[in-house]
Amino acid sequence: MRFLPTDEQREFVRTLRRLLDASEVPAAVRAWGAGDHAPGRALWSRLADTGLFALAAGEEHDGLGPLPLEAALGFVELGRAGVPGPVVETVAASVLLAGLDDEGLVKRFLPGLVSGDASASLTLPGAAPYALDADAATYCFTVSRAGELRLADPDGGPPVLRSTDPARRLLRPPAGGGELLARGPSVTAAARSALGWARLLTAAQCLGVGEALLTRTVEYAKQRTQFGTAIGGFQAVKHRLADTLLGLEFARPLVWAAGLSLDPGEVASAKLAAGEASYAAAMTALQLHGAVGYTEELDLSLWLRKARPLRDAWGTPSACRAAVLEAAGR
Repeated sequence: MRFLPTDEQREFVRTLRRLLDASEVPAAVRAWGAGDHAPGRALWSRLADTGLFALAAGEEHDGLGPLPLEAALGFVELGRAGVPGPVVETVAASVLLAGLDDEGLVKRFLPGLVSGDASASLTLPGAAPYALDADAATYCFTVSRAGELRLADPDGGPPVLRSTDPARRLLRPPAGGGELLARGPSVTAAARSALGWARLLTAAQCLGVGEALLTRTVEYAKQRTQFGTAIGGFQAVKHRLADTLLGLEFARPLVWAAGLSLDPGEVASAKLAAGEASYAAAMTALQLHGAVGYTEELDLSLWLRKARPLRDAWGTPSACRAAVLEAAGR
């Protein structure tokens, strides 16, 4: 597939990149991991001004969409910059609520999510039972396999768990707890749509993280010398970097195709390819940086620690393979 963004889409990406480049995102990530969410929330507010969070909802809900492809383009930039917080979950929650035939719930929650004034964490059937940064989000929604949508109380669940990324805090909301908001087939259908968006945007984040890791590794390979020459001139290093680039470039059209169709099989394929490519980029970066790659003071560590959690979020490789086979009727 050959995908060429429109001029408007390119400008949207450039706007996001300029904003993120000027926002000291690594400092916000470190603060978020330490429990200080203020810098991250300030960044969210600036992102909301671009219309990023409004892309998941239609104009009838004060949104700009639904525009999954544009959202995916934007989330590549969020991954490249390493933006912290439940950004995927907030958009997925908007999709969930917009898909319900309940004007009361829509008016209660959606305006804040679309405008960026509120954030959300979310658990859905078919995904992990842990809610990302539920203690920092404005709302924590849960959908059960029985089709019950609840507003969970994050303070009522088990202690917060940390993933390999210090800026990703996981909490398991209590089963059946919290305010019952809706139930029935409409909730189940809306949850499937929300899962597709969550998986797509996580794939886009993976792609951005992989690109950031590759860029930093190439720069380092040009500067680091051994035996009087830059390590980037060694054939083995060139091959490793080329393989990493190929993985990311093969994943890219799958992400765009998934954004165009939202077909479950294509979304799962994109998530699988982008997640594996991002994780491979992290392994390349770690190997070529050597011992310095482990140091927390180096910004590289912020992206290294994101690769594996994002690879597994909203669909592990095995779950995505199963989804691809199911979509193919096998």
